[in-house]
Parts: sequence; C-alpha cells; structure tokens
Amino acid sequence: MYLNTTVKIPELKTGITKKKIKGTIYIYYEYGRKYYSDKRYNVSQCTSIGKACEDDPGMMIPNGNFLKYFPDIELPEKLPVSVRSGCIKIGSWLAIKKVIKYYKLDERLFDIIGDKNGLFLDLVAYTVVAENNAAQYYPDYAYNHPLFTEGMKIYSDSKISSFLREIKRDDSITFQNEWNSGRDHREKIYISYDSTNKHCQAGEIELAEYGYEKDRQKKPVFNFSIAYDKKNCIPLYYEVYSGSINDVSQLQCMLEKAKAYGYKNAGFILDRGYFSESNIKYMDRNGYDFIIMVKGYKDIVNGLVRKMRGTFEDEWEYTIPYYDVNGITVKSKLFESDEKDRYFHIYYNDFRKAKEKGKLKDKIQAQREALERLKGKPIEEIDSGYNAFFDLICHKGEDGVNRLRFVRERKDVISESVKLCGYFAIITSSKMTADEALDLYKSRDASEKLFRGDKSYLGEKSERVYHSEPMLSKIFIEFVALIIRNKIYTLLKDRMKEIHKKKNYMTVPAALKELDKIEMLRQADGVYRLDHAVTATQKDILQAFNITAANVKKEAVEVSEALNTSVV
Repeated sequence: MYLNTTVKIPELKTGITKKKIKGTIYIYYEYGRKYYSDKRYNVSQCTSIGKACEDDPGMMIPNGNFLKYFPDIELPEKLPVSVRSGCIKIGSWLAIKKVIKYYKLDERLFDIIGDKNGLFLDLVAYTVVAENNAAQYYPDYAYNHPLFTEGMKIYSDSKISSFLREIKRDDSITFQNEWNSGRDHREKIYISYDSTNKHCQAGEIELAEYGYEKDRQKKPVFNFSIAYDKKNCIPLYYEVYSGSINDVSQLQCMLEKAKAYGYKNAGFILDRGYFSESNIKYMDRNGYDFIIMVKGYKDIVNGLVRKMRGTFEDEWEYTIPYYDVNGITVKSKLFESDEKDRYFHIYYNDFRKAKEKGKLKDKIQAQREALERLKGKPIEEIDSGYNAFFDLICHKGEDGVNRLRFVRERKDVISESVKLCGYFAIITSSKMTADEALDLYKSRDASEKLFRGDKSYLGEKSERVYHSEPMLSKIFIEFVALIIRNKIYTLLKDRMKEIHKKKNYMTVPAALKELDKIEMLRQADGVYRLDHAVTATQKDILQAFNITAANVKKEAVEVSEALNTSVV
C-alpha cells in the first residue's frame, strides 16, 4: 500500500535501483544477497519500496516496505491506514465480474479456499487487466479499481506474498477436479494440448532446472502445459513439471489425466513436438484419436510428398480456398510395425514455398560464409551440422591433425530440399478430408493465443518468486485468469461475428482499456458517481457481455455504497 506522503529517495551508494514499468518508475531496495552453493552464484534479494513522483524525480511515494527498511527516516505527516483513488475505473471489473458469475468461479473458490476467495479473484482480475503478475504492483491496481474482497479492502504487497504461501497445491488440484467434473463427457471433443517453458529466479524452486528456452538461451526453467477444449473454447486443466522433461515423454502423463477426468470420447490435436511411435501406440491402446502436424521435409512423409508431387498443387479440385492451400489425402502406414492405416493429408502453398526457399538460401549462404572462416581448423572442432549441405574436404597437416581445406556444396541434396519447400503434412488416425483435417488443426490457434496471452498479456513469461509454494499459487491464479480471459476473447469474437464486422477495439487488451474509461469520481459529498454516460464504443463492447448502460448505472450505485462503507 502506498502512503499518503512523499519522501526523498534514499541516497545510498549501492542498493537503490529504479525500474520503469508502463510509464511508472518504481524504486527498489536490495536488502541482501543469498548464495546458493549448488548453483554457485548469488541471488540479489530486492523489494519495491515505492514509486518516483512524476513532478519531482528526486522524491518518491513510499509503501509499507519503506517503513520496514528505513524506520529512522522521519515522515512529514501522520499516515492514514490506506487511501483510495478519487477516480475508480469500473468497466473492466464489470466485464470480469460477469464472467466470474457465468462460471460460478466465486462459489467454486469459496468451497475450496473459504472467505479469501475475494482476494484470489482480485489477483485474477489484476492479472488480466494490468497484464502483470508481480505482487508488489497489485496495490496500484487496487487503488483505482473496484474489488471482490469483502468491503473492497486493499491489501499490501506483503499481505499478498503471505496469501500466496497459504494457498495449497491441493486447492488447485481440487479446483481442476471440480472444473472438469462439470463438463459433458459424453460429447465428442478434440483437446488441443500444448506446452511452454518459463524461466524463474530458481532460488528454492524444486521444478526449476537448467534447460533451453525458445531463444536457445540456457536458463533455470520449468515446463507448463494446458489442455484446451477446442469445441467449447475452454481451458480444461494444466500441468507443471520439471524443466528437464521433454514434451514427448510428458504426453502419456497428460493422457492419463484426461482419462482420469473422464474424457474418454476425445481426440487430441498435437504439435509435431509430441510425435513419437510410443505416443502414437499409447493413444491407439486407449482409444484416442489424434491429429498431429509433421512438416513435409521430415523423413516420415517426404517419400509420400515426392510420390504425390505434381498431382494436386495446381488442380482446382484440391483447392482449399479459406486457407489458400491445395491439399490431398492418402492412406499409408505410419511405422513399419504399424497395424493400422493412417491418413496423411499433404498440403502445398506457393507463398510458403517462396518463404521457405528464401530461408533455405539464407541458411546455406550463412553456412558457406562460416565454413570459409573455419578453413584450417581441425575437423573435430567443426559442427557436424554443416555436413547436411556441404562436403568438408580435409588434409592432414604436419602435426598429423586433419584440417578443413575447402568445401563443396551437395547440390543434389540442396535441390531436393528446395523441391520439398512449401509442403506440410497432417496425420490423422480417423478418416477425414484434407479440408476437415486442416480446419481441426487450425483450431489450435485458440490454444496458441491462450499461450501468447499467458506469456505476454498476463505477464507470465517468468515467475518472480523464489520458492515453490508461491510459484504454484501464482500458476493457479494464472489458470483461472486464463479461463476468464479466454471467455472474454470468445465473447468479443462472437460479437464481431454477430455484427459481421472486425473492429480494432474488440481485442481483449483494447476492449479492457476502453472499458476502463468508464469512471466513477468521488465528488464533494464524498460519494462516488459515474463521471459520464457510457459511450457508443463502450456499449458495443458491453453488449458482448450482455451488459447494458442501465446495468452499468445500477452496478455503479452498488460499488459506490460498498466504497463508502468500506474501512479505509
């Protein structure tokens, strides 16, 4: 909680740092460093002590941590317990409240964590609206938004930290069990499953192990995966597991969870990272259908691509106009030991060919230049990956070491790679057309957006914690936030379909930002009232949630009463 006063930023040679986040400069104090002998490095232990004043960069607005670490600094005046902004942003809160009531999330969470469900939902709303997951910035959000906590009480970041430790892993397990028990397990659904990794501060987080992120940088990471119901557009359940476990080996554990949740009449839409013979056979044994992507140049399908090349690429009969590709379906065995015929859907796109051919040329040129620089180097020191497109000619020097002398392009291999550009394949266990298979696989876009929302919009690219308990609690909060954000996304998308128009303000970030312009101001009598009527754009967005201008006025009165009776 920020204090209702300003102080001078402490003048220390070390320990005070500034960080600008979304236009606000926050002041951090390093109160110690902890050495981890197993990792052999120190970890800085910092906390926010306030934020810089906009009109005076040498002054700051302190928070509760400032009093803890700088108790000797005299404050200019007596401090109130808390301060509420004179301008409360109500619009995004109303939209989130509507989704919470739709899924009965408040009731579900009350049954699990009791009367602290309001604070849990406030952290969920903060995660969605502020696009952040750092607890120390929650008071900023609470300062000018309505809250779900009883009496709309604002808690400090230290209270949030202790609350995260109070949430048990059993709470998230119970929630997922209840969440999935309410689904209709009789209907046929396709579950889109995908995973990502997140880096963290390591500290005492048991799941964090050194592994490679998407940028190939080796960092302490753990893995996070989500199963998503494509038909009903709902996140179903999630998994958190060690950074050293790869996607292929984790898939069978996920399938066991799906069976335990009652999803027996289901198919799985998977990325190529999950492809393995053992996984395919495991899905067969359990009666699960699958749809899985395999790129055209992979050994498992390039023979079929060569066989079908020239038979469908320019034929109008095989055109799939919506995706601007041509596609054809052939039956074949997936493995030598395969007992079933699989359906290989082979696709071709001219634009994709040009793009992949350009990348291939750039790659070969970069390798050629690199090999020129490596001439004279011992052959053992040269990456074997260069052998794919080049023959490396060596000679033995006087020291008896084989060194690179010159290189020769493997033109036949390069030509064959060029011919495979523009192709990709989808393999399905059930019979369907190339059009149907592509449409189902493209439905993965929803889960891809879910992950982009998770790592970008919800600030969850990294978990800013040092211990396992709060990390698991934050992921639980994040999952509920994803449920809400995904419903908002679906409602806005359905609204655009209804009006047959695409509008820039109908994306989730833009819509929430626009709704936050619906404000209540504290007037001279101390009562909060709406500052202005709801605009046409805001009405359009609110219609997606079945909220009218009259509903906004009614809710505003209730929020005003709650704020006036809350303890501050």
